[in-house]
Amino acid sequence: MTGTAAALATAILWTITAITFEYAGKRIGAIALNFLRLAAGAVFLGIYGIVAHGSFAPFDAPFSTWAWMGASGLLGLVLGDLFLFQAFIDIGARIAMLIYALAPAFAGLLGWLVLGETLSPLALAGMALTILGIAMAVLGRPATSGNAESPTVAAGSARRKTGRGAIFALLATLGQAGGLILSKIGAPKMDAFSGTQMRVLVAVLVFGIILIGSGAWKGVLSSLKDGRAAASLLAGSFFGPFLGVSLSLAAVQGASAGVAASIMSLVPVLIIAPSALFFKEKLRPVELIGAIVAVGGTALLFI
Repeated sequence: MTGTAAALATAILWTITAITFEYAGKRIGAIALNFLRLAAGAVFLGIYGIVAHGSFAPFDAPFSTWAWMGASGLLGLVLGDLFLFQAFIDIGARIAMLIYALAPAFAGLLGWLVLGETLSPLALAGMALTILGIAMAVLGRPATSGNAESPTVAAGSARRKTGRGAIFALLATLGQAGGLILSKIGAPKMDAFSGTQMRVLVAVLVFGIILIGSGAWKGVLSSLKDGRAAASLLAGSFFGPFLGVSLSLAAVQGASAGVAASIMSLVPVLIIAPSALFFKEKLRPVELIGAIVAVGGTALLFI
């Protein structure tokens, strides 16, 4: 139950993170948000490391552990997120998140192929119901204004963007699933916060190199002048890259990758209530039905 409980806590924390990052992202942009959230998360993790272990990061860990966790951070926190953000632009968040809902299935398949994990029929049924509920909740949301959904875009260009966006969303899904598997290989029993620190530090280093090479680092620094965005960013970084990502590692350490990924993917369902309460968004019947189906599937996973 430890792994499934950690996965549910991760989903709840990522829901809070999604709300705070949505606000910050609208003010400073996706590129600045993606880098700064990781940098702030690295600071929070470093403070934890100093208090808990007397070191900013687990520099005494074996090179093999750093290699596995670094690869996990590169795949899940850098490449996966970059592909997902580009998919948002090309096909809109609604369709991109629908494809992204397949992450638990990919995680379960990779867990079986790479780690030899097996799932009971009840767990498979729970995963299927959870993914179905998430898909219904995502489809129930109004379409966003991705380029491929705009009537002003030429038909040929729209088709190319649709195909590219679908591929990017699929790559983001594989990045999420692969990152979980690599982290489970690299740190099967390591302190989850220390393991996450490895992932985040490598992700910050790679992302920083990308920003410097592309010349986008000036825009990232200027975004720090926005006080409200910075406050929202810090809150999201605490609940996301610090607590949430660390608990996601604890989840895959204590449960099969497919089960953990299914529960952690509940964000589109959990965010329905806050969206209605705080942003006054209209609830649609298919969203509510999807939420009920997803919760039922999650209950089976706990059983």
